[in-house]
Amino acid sequence: MPEPVTGDRDALLRRAMAGVSVPAGARVSAAVLAVDSGRRAVYGDAAFDTASIVKVDILAALLLRAQDAGRRPAAAERAHAARMIEESDNASATALWHRIGRAAGLDAANRRFGLTGTAGGDGGLWGLTRTTAADRLVLLQQVFGEDSELGADSRSYLQGLMTSVRADQRWGVSAAAEGTSWALKNGWLPRSTTGLWVVNSIGRVTVDGADRLVAVLSDGTASLAEGISLVEATARAAVSAVGAG
Repeated sequence: MPEPVTGDRDALLRRAMAGVSVPAGARVSAAVLAVDSGRRAVYGDAAFDTASIVKVDILAALLLRAQDAGRRPAAAERAHAARMIEESDNASATALWHRIGRAAGLDAANRRFGLTGTAGGDGGLWGLTRTTAADRLVLLQQVFGEDSELGADSRSYLQGLMTSVRADQRWGVSAAAEGTSWALKNGWLPRSTTGLWVVNSIGRVTVDGADRLVAVLSDGTASLAEGISLVEATARAAVSAVGAG
């Protein structure tokens, strides 16, 4: 039986995060789930801009709409989906954002997925969707878990794209994985209002032969490289908090 969820793992993650160097003025939050045992931990409850990690959410909403209509995604939708996830193509994300009904469509799908702390971005600004690390973990359970609004074919399709991101985007939560045992989507965005970076990463990693779902959100770093270092250190801390096996 899975271990009951308690606050003990949150405390372990807080202690692990004490060893992570967070740049002055930056923020970071994380959530992790050990799939086999049910152990989970969350660090921080603040909301962050998603940047491109919302592309997983957009595709999940599209797949849910297709399921409801009793159809497979159309060829054009699949082409946009592949570019959106594997290459992080923004034009494809915009096309699918409109296809799902923009923020209203995203929010409707998220209510069915069980997300409670996510709000779609205004107008065409999908990258300014706001979310929490805990909500990203709920979304990852919809993508990688069997107890999901998404059918097996939809989950398999989305998982496959997340294992095929292009080489220069294979950073983030993958730093906590063994070798290439990961599936992920990253997001990065320099904010024109501050000149500082939003850097996020979500996905599944395999550690000690077992799967972990991990979400790390950050903002306020001075560069993309600094943000990546923070996200990767936080991902390793998160995985350590739920233990082995």
